[in-house]
Amino acid sequence: MQIDKLITGENVSLALFFIGVYGIIARRNILKSIISLSIMQASIILFFLSIRHTDQMVPPIGIGLTGEVADPLPQALMITAIVIGVSVTALSLTMFTSLYHKYGSTNWKKVKQKRGDQ
Repeated sequence: MQIDKLITGENVSLALFFIGVYGIIARRNILKSIISLSIMQASIILFFLSIRHTDQMVPPIGIGLTGEVADPLPQALMITAIVIGVSVTALSLTMFTSLYHKYGSTNWKKVKQKRGDQ
């Protein structure tokens, strides 16, 4: 099997998704969890944009298109997903900042123990 057939958008996005899952499961740091969620979100966007993509596809712009035309719907949906992902990341970082100032830790377990003491 040739290496160029192995490295596709779908395979890269699956590898990135599982790297994000590992970051969520294996790390107790809140900031690393937020970064892992962002990696997972980016991999999902890459996966949806690379589904059914071929090199012969042309953008759906202009008159007299010949050949296979790329579907613009996944692209429009992924632009929306990017905006929502940036908003969720900004909100979670804001919550992280206030949580860090209140409890003085970035570790999930330590914050949970300190919350239980109050």
